[in-house]
Amino acid sequence: MPRVRELEVFRLILPYGRRPETILVRLTDYGGMAGWGEIVDPGPKTWELLQERLGHALIGVDWEHPDELGDVPGGAAADMACWDLWARMSGVPLSHALGGSRTSLMATVRIGAERNLESLVARVNRHVCAGYAHVTLDVHPGWDIEPVRAVRKAYPALGIGVDARRAYTDIGALAALDAYTLSSIERPFVDLTHHADLQERVAAPVLLDVSSAAELDEAITLNAGRALLLRPAAVGSLREVRRMHDDAVAAGWEIACSGGQGTGLARAATVAAASLPGCGLPCDVAEPPRSAQIVTPPVGASDGVVAVPLTQPGLGHNVDVTRVRRLARESYAS
Repeated sequence: MPRVRELEVFRLILPYGRRPETILVRLTDYGGMAGWGEIVDPGPKTWELLQERLGHALIGVDWEHPDELGDVPGGAAADMACWDLWARMSGVPLSHALGGSRTSLMATVRIGAERNLESLVARVNRHVCAGYAHVTLDVHPGWDIEPVRAVRKAYPALGIGVDARRAYTDIGALAALDAYTLSSIERPFVDLTHHADLQERVAAPVLLDVSSAAELDEAITLNAGRALLLRPAAVGSLREVRRMHDDAVAAGWEIACSGGQGTGLARAATVAAASLPGCGLPCDVAEPPRSAQIVTPPVGASDGVVAVPLTQPGLGHNVDVTRVRRLARESYAS
């Protein structure tokens, strides 16, 4: 039975890109076992919420399973830490604790818009040579049909998805992309009604990014797509992640898991979720660089494949606590 004796919370500014922020939570039980969690790009009040409420909710409280705790203050980071601690104490990998069965995952790599088609094809070539069998191309109005056509011509057998980042208001160009045998059309519109209209016109599944089971159920009711982009770090709890997975499977939807940001902890949870049986579309855990991670082994793809860690309990990775403390802008313990 887990019983938290101490908690530590760290606010980190990560050394890449636009220096994103992340918050880590470490829970330690009375036997010295520790569980870790992460929330990437936290809201403005997350830090204060953790300080005010997390200790009261967890320290000294007896529980048998993370599901008993309900909505833990602090969202994904604290919930993930509870699952990691419980799985470590139970001696099982987090993937198995969630109901996962996959041992490896096909990875995709996201490729942004380039200056010209030659540069785009050259960039895709580098990833194909590195072992990737699937790429996800960023598209936007004015940069869609020509780049997809160029990549498909260069690589007839390559798996290709497109991410529209909600940039479209018109169905026409996206519907035309269906001629290039896409694995998915991701986040095309803001409005669910437009998603439903597009799905009626294309064979590729429209891939929706929603952050709760309620939003997913609405999309299913509207026939707004046929695939779910499941991002565990953006969902409040792993309990909700499993519910969304089950609802999508029951509706006959495909699932792609994504979570490329952070220090590696959130990505490890994404890998565990992607091992669930319904997550058949390529997963995205390819970024940021491994040098930014605080876990060993680092989370990422090798030859286009992501291994699901099964030899260690919990998240399956060791945390470099010294590096966490060095990167932390502020921290506190209870």
